[in-house]
Amino acid sequence: MSINCIRMLLEEAVETDSDKVAVIHDENRISYGELFTKVNQVACYLSELDLPDNTRIGVYSSKGIDQVIAILAILSTNYVLVPLTRLLKPEQVEYIINDCDIRCIITDRIKLESIEEIEFSGHTISYETSGKDVASFDEIYKYYKTPYKCDVNGHNNAVITYSFGLSGRPKGIVISHRNLIDSARVVSQYLNLRYDDVISGILIFNLDYGLNQIFCTLYNKATLALHRFILAEDFFNHLIDDQVTVIPLMPVNIAQMFEDDVQRIPSAELFDGVKTITSSGGNVTARMIDDCKRTFRNAEFYSMHGLTEAFRSTYLDPSQVKIRPNSIGKPIPDVELYVLNEEGKECAPREVGELIHRGGYIYRGFWNAPEQNAERFKSVSILKDVVNLEGQLCDEIVVATGDYVYKDEEGYFYFVSRRDDMIKTRGFRVSPFEVESVVRDNLPQISQCAVLGIENEAIEEEIVLVYSAPSELSEKEILFELKSHLASYMLPARIVYKKSLPLVQSDKNQINKEELKRELSA
Repeated sequence: MSINCIRMLLEEAVETDSDKVAVIHDENRISYGELFTKVNQVACYLSELDLPDNTRIGVYSSKGIDQVIAILAILSTNYVLVPLTRLLKPEQVEYIINDCDIRCIITDRIKLESIEEIEFSGHTISYETSGKDVASFDEIYKYYKTPYKCDVNGHNNAVITYSFGLSGRPKGIVISHRNLIDSARVVSQYLNLRYDDVISGILIFNLDYGLNQIFCTLYNKATLALHRFILAEDFFNHLIDDQVTVIPLMPVNIAQMFEDDVQRIPSAELFDGVKTITSSGGNVTARMIDDCKRTFRNAEFYSMHGLTEAFRSTYLDPSQVKIRPNSIGKPIPDVELYVLNEEGKECAPREVGELIHRGGYIYRGFWNAPEQNAERFKSVSILKDVVNLEGQLCDEIVVATGDYVYKDEEGYFYFVSRRDDMIKTRGFRVSPFEVESVVRDNLPQISQCAVLGIENEAIEEEIVLVYSAPSELSEKEILFELKSHLASYMLPARIVYKKSLPLVQSDKNQINKEELKRELSA
């Protein structure tokens, strides 16, 4: 058995802590021993399907213990896991099925209808007995009793994740078994995760940040407490009832927690057992940090920045969160980060350039996407003017992230914009993120905002600010505040008020700027 695979963590946990609770979901609990048995039963069934090695198997279901079992069972075989969030519509699932040639899907009774709608021709497995000609976990648990052994190679492909963003036609990123265990190892180190931790599993498992909660639990022989965030009140009860100590979040979750009446938030002393909060996947505001600090008074807050092409690049130490809340931090262990200008030279402090990720946690590449791979995965030789490539050892791969950032004099990084988001106006390049940050920091009346570039022949693009707030603000008031912080060429030509802004369907943390552009350009 490879030492670089998640399966090894599960086997080690069973050897030493078979009776310890591994996963909690509402009133249901499963020990490491019980989890191992069920994972083996499902893995045995999957192996008997006799599909070729590296066959892709999808998991398309609601959150639950069976979902965790399905994920770990696939990772205990020579097949490749493709997690599909339950938020995806049938046509999006069909796109992924065709893109990476999924031959088997594990689902639940509710999503089984969606699978039938797209006329999937491969194997289908349901958690529950459905009364149809579909294999079920119920039957597998009943009939599969033979011992199961596997030999997973850490270098092999383990997972392909897809994220439906603005384009609607994503490319899957391929992650190896070694990537998964390295990610669990590094996060456990810098977050100081422990054996007695209870990790909240509120993140969906379609991307690496969510999946990492499962793997960090196994790495530390801790406990994973699953929860689906719908109401803030239920989430707080989950934290109290399950005695959660570690809360991985996205900024949208933090906003949802505190958007209701403050009087309904339980007393802070009930959360004194929470020691760690993490946030990734979007910008964290000062208000979000203050809300968390007030409610989770013993918790250290870690803000993190990850990539599609690599697990993670930076984290901001909790001691710096109040001092420099807009920073994405410094490199995580085993990672080197550089900021290059268009000539390939290293940028001076506070000069904006492209972030280059070198070192650990780089993924295998995009599935069937040579153009995207050529754009993002580069030879280390692009750093020839920055690092010593003595011996001409240039076969190392680094990631040209497409993120525009700058570094301050103390080595802290700051995100500016994605390469494709930059607005070209009047001969200048303007970062929407920079304008949005000024709004966020200086106009607290505004709940959400999006800055867009709308085509204008006279000036290339005009800057448009779209915002939502409890009530409409005076345009003069907004411009007066922006003029105090921004150059004249960065000021919006139009300001549009909307009661609410459209969100990306599968990522409620992301404003759908493409939809806004279509609406404003009509």
